[in-house]
Amino acid sequence: MSWIDTHAHVYVKEFAPDREQMLQRAREAGVGRIYMPNIDITSIDTMLATEEQYPGYCMPMMGLHPCSVKDDFENQLQVVEDWLQKRAFAAVGEMGTDLYWDKSFWRQQQEAFRIQAGWARRFRLPLVIHCRESIEETLALLEPLAGDNLTGIFHCFTGNTDQARRVTDLGFYLGVGGVATFRNGGLDKVLPEVTVDKIVLETDSPYLAPVPYRGKRNEPAYLALVAKRVAAMLGMTETLLMAATSKNAAAVFGDGSLMENL
Repeated sequence: MSWIDTHAHVYVKEFAPDREQMLQRAREAGVGRIYMPNIDITSIDTMLATEEQYPGYCMPMMGLHPCSVKDDFENQLQVVEDWLQKRAFAAVGEMGTDLYWDKSFWRQQQEAFRIQAGWARRFRLPLVIHCRESIEETLALLEPLAGDNLTGIFHCFTGNTDQARRVTDLGFYLGVGGVATFRNGGLDKVLPEVTVDKIVLETDSPYLAPVPYRGKRNEPAYLALVAKRVAAMLGMTETLLMAATSKNAAAVFGDGSLMENL
């Protein structure tokens, strides 16, 4: 058994100087697999090159990040769809909505969301959903589409207890990362109200580093710090948390090789 980082951009330029060493630290910290969300068409080549260099360890997704949804989003989505038709990916993602950075492409974000949710059904893949400052709006988009085995992860979940229940009632998991270690992160009030079978762990590397590295470059080895805090919140041992969250990751990604190790 090992920790599973369900969301880490280990292919980005921030890791170019020491990617091999960074991934070795992840292995030494007990991280047995890393799932890589795509960003847009400019990130595909480096993401797939990282997969090729670390096969079976760094697993790619394919999607269009909401912050990359601009006037050309339909052209970008065509490239994403072409890739989904060409080969296997772990999920459709990272996709979703974002009302933190720019609200001017909200209509396009909604359309891109519905299109990518349709691909998740078509290709029988989970959705990995980004929803910064837009959880309510995202739930309103997702709820009419729910059912028919549509599942996935609400990445970097920071919502309240009611929103957490709505997410899990839809058959989705809560992606929990560095925010769990923040003093005012709020998850200490939410996670004890959620059953552990609806939680997966993530780092979102190189972003959102946990305490005591907050504000610095994040990396998958720090997943152990997230796990320690989450285990304390849930009143369970880290060993039991590892077993539960690894099982959840295997289930959401349909990863048979992970299941074999549980």
